[in-house]
Amino acid sequence: MVKKCAIEMAKSFGDEDMAKNFETVSLSRCTVTRRIFDIHNHVDGKLKQVMHDCKYFSLALDESTDVMDVSQLLIFTRTIDSSFVVHEELLKLVSLHNTTKGTDIFNAVNSAVNEYCGGFDKLSAAVTDGAPAMQGKHNGFAGLLQQSGVDCPILHCIIHQEALCAKTLNFSHVMDLVTKVTNLIRGGNRSLSHRRFVAFLDEVSAAYGDLQMHTEIRWMSRGKCLERFFALRTELPVFLEDSVRGDTSAYIRKLRDTEFLCDMAFLTDVTSHLNHLNTKLQGRGQTVSDLYAHMNAFRCKLELFKEGFSSNRQNFAHFPACEEMRRDVPECENIFHKYRADIETLQQQFKCRFHDFHAMQPRIALFTDPLSATVSEQPSELQLELCEIQSDPFFQAKRSERGVSFWRLLPESRFPLLRDFALSMASMFGSTYICESNFSTMKHIKSKKRNRISDDVLFQLMRIGCTNIDIDIQSIVRQQERPQVSH
Repeated sequence: MVKKCAIEMAKSFGDEDMAKNFETVSLSRCTVTRRIFDIHNHVDGKLKQVMHDCKYFSLALDESTDVMDVSQLLIFTRTIDSSFVVHEELLKLVSLHNTTKGTDIFNAVNSAVNEYCGGFDKLSAAVTDGAPAMQGKHNGFAGLLQQSGVDCPILHCIIHQEALCAKTLNFSHVMDLVTKVTNLIRGGNRSLSHRRFVAFLDEVSAAYGDLQMHTEIRWMSRGKCLERFFALRTELPVFLEDSVRGDTSAYIRKLRDTEFLCDMAFLTDVTSHLNHLNTKLQGRGQTVSDLYAHMNAFRCKLELFKEGFSSNRQNFAHFPACEEMRRDVPECENIFHKYRADIETLQQQFKCRFHDFHAMQPRIALFTDPLSATVSEQPSELQLELCEIQSDPFFQAKRSERGVSFWRLLPESRFPLLRDFALSMASMFGSTYICESNFSTMKHIKSKKRNRISDDVLFQLMRIGCTNIDIDIQSIVRQQERPQVSH
């Protein structure tokens, strides 16, 4: 249809040559399939060259099911060359139609790495979603990789670990009521009550014009859902009492109970801080040191938060919902001190988890700030070069440079070992965010209306959709022997 419109448009402007050019565009199903194959092969060839030329690479693995309940294993690679140029690319999409055991995952990864890189010699790290099939020490991917002779850090995704820490907060009674009341107003086919609720909020000039739905799958939505619900805590009981059929007395009592409202205020604020941390941990291009710095910063914040809930001197500068409750209901001060124990629980979780990242702390510290590192505490093979770099006035003048931007300044001829160490660190994934963000791409490609797409074509489309490699269309066209006109 678009092709026909383009031809008619060119003719209406009197441009017959352009109309003929549009007519030569090949758009049949078979032709499009071949073009996808050609573009995929073009990207595939470039990726193999990138893998061949890289100094180090790391892997990010995650598995999820598609619309047809087929387990899809995404394998992403992060490569770095001698100039500290980083590429993050989809290495392989493997469809697992039978079991998803550690052996299945290891065999899939082993096959992909051998195909593109000839082995694990350059592997600097692997990060997984933490599932038993991934992290198992004996029969999981991690155990099988180590048994095959590969010695590198195998990390549990830092975002997953942060989410597990957040789940230790025992406030299910708050979320249960928030979910039930929201569903009572917005859920299912309650369009009439929803319209009345929106009109009611508009009439009373409420802070928000509607509630936000929450689902456990999209757990980041909990923060916004709580924020809106807390802001409408005064309007909700009035609406439930006047405009909702059925017995809502239990909900109304809870929404007028001071201790419950304090629980909701605390959960709203602490969830907001956890979501902010989670957002910082997301995104491409971050090094392990960047992610570890975000985590350490939050651990410092937790100590500050704990002091704010001391019984003798409460300070809610960083907890606006709690401050609002204290301002509206002064007797809340007698309740808030109990949340100090909840923050201590969070602190304990952040301390006992992330052990894989804590084990790398000396390497992360050296990578982050080599000029301040204690030479005697570093690996012996790096000590002599580290003495030179810390004594060189040129590098002292570059103290403001951090991370990759600093290490790029080191000449390879003078600091080969330090530079090699930095290349290894800069090549590491710290999370599986790149996998999770591209599962949405996969679900868009293999949707309910396109559920019969083959495994090979799905991989080709995913490769094209996820790549950051420049696609040279002119080069691909020149390789076609005789381009055919689509009829």
